[in-house]
Amino acid sequence: MIENKFDAIVVGAGPAGTSAALVMAQSGLNVALVERGDFPGSKNVMGGQIYSKSLNEIVPEFWKEAPLERVVAEKRFWFLSKDSKVSVAHKTPKFAQPPYNSCTVLRAKFDKWFVGKAIEKGAFYIPETLVEDVIRDNKGRIIGVKTGRAEGELYAPVVVAADGVNSLLSKAAGFHPELSPENVALAVKEIIAMPRNRIQDLFDLEGEQGCTIEIAGEITKGMVGVGFIYTNKTTLSVGVGCILSDWVNYKMSPYDLIEEMKNHPVVKPLLEGGQIREYLAHLIPEGGYNAMPLLVSDGFLVAGDAGMMVNGLHQEGSNLAMTSGKMAAETIIEAHKKGDFSARCLSLYKRKLDESYVIKDLKKYRNSYAYLEGNRQLLTTYPEIINNAATEFLTVDGVPKWEKQKKIFRSTLKKRNLWGLIKDAYSAWRAFG
Repeated sequence: MIENKFDAIVVGAGPAGTSAALVMAQSGLNVALVERGDFPGSKNVMGGQIYSKSLNEIVPEFWKEAPLERVVAEKRFWFLSKDSKVSVAHKTPKFAQPPYNSCTVLRAKFDKWFVGKAIEKGAFYIPETLVEDVIRDNKGRIIGVKTGRAEGELYAPVVVAADGVNSLLSKAAGFHPELSPENVALAVKEIIAMPRNRIQDLFDLEGEQGCTIEIAGEITKGMVGVGFIYTNKTTLSVGVGCILSDWVNYKMSPYDLIEEMKNHPVVKPLLEGGQIREYLAHLIPEGGYNAMPLLVSDGFLVAGDAGMMVNGLHQEGSNLAMTSGKMAAETIIEAHKKGDFSARCLSLYKRKLDESYVIKDLKKYRNSYAYLEGNRQLLTTYPEIINNAATEFLTVDGVPKWEKQKKIFRSTLKKRNLWGLIKDAYSAWRAFG
């Protein structure tokens, strides 16, 4: 039986919810952190990259104790055709030095540690508990939540919904409409075990350094999405995600698509000898700014994935989640000082978000997915053009380079005429500029 009165209730022990609970707990508030999974991380899935700045603001010098896999010293971007790739990479010593830029993690390990930090500061963690609805007073104000446990009602003057993209709590509160297939992606991921020294050799890594590879082009078969390979200590995180409506319209099986990706001539050599340890699937918010639900009401805040806070174009989610959780906590701390949990007082949360990179970036890329859905040649024709051009120009066969340039130009125009090239460049500038 759960019968408790708290200063705040946080639903969902992912990056957003745990950040909120930890920040409030260390300020002295009595916080309940409710998670429906058996243990932290059991229900949470992401590509596997944590950005350091947001985490370091919540747990200073986290790298000294957090269960990190590798420090991401190099970021690679691949554009694939049917049998080749053009690769762009960036490696810098700055990424390999504390506080780092990002690190790879395995959520089952990382989330246990992160929730443990919140518990250390005094948060009351309640696992294996489904929150089914909000509790309102006779004036309609939210004053708690109903759980799936017998007589399991929790009370607090403010509740934070951080329970993921398909937020059951936000829906129950009337904040979150049913998800549109155009505003959410389905990602599938495998954890592939591989000896450490083989990962070092295959990916040209030093010490505890790692790399991430983001992959666009042939692997998504024209669907709007990307693939990825992230290096861990003795495993690889390998996956692909596409807009949910495309999975339906293209009649593609997630299992079949990830298998095709793994068997691509460029990808396959990196995975040979590995053994699949886990197969995971997860919904990811991709609607961004245009699909954000109401974030603030009397006694209620929405954070992280539940608020559509993912920058899919840059593969950023954990940092937005942690930042939003921290800002929600800061807002609630101020509300407690004033004894005011009205929407007017809690609107400080929205102002904080608006002034931060979170909303500024989401606004900047608000039309990016609509653009990609209407210009699929960027995902099909252009990777082929780029790879064919690279193959032609880099082939040493006695043909003068100026003739090769003309040949590349003619070949390009056969696939996309001059007006189409100009139009694509202009519309890309409008969408991403």
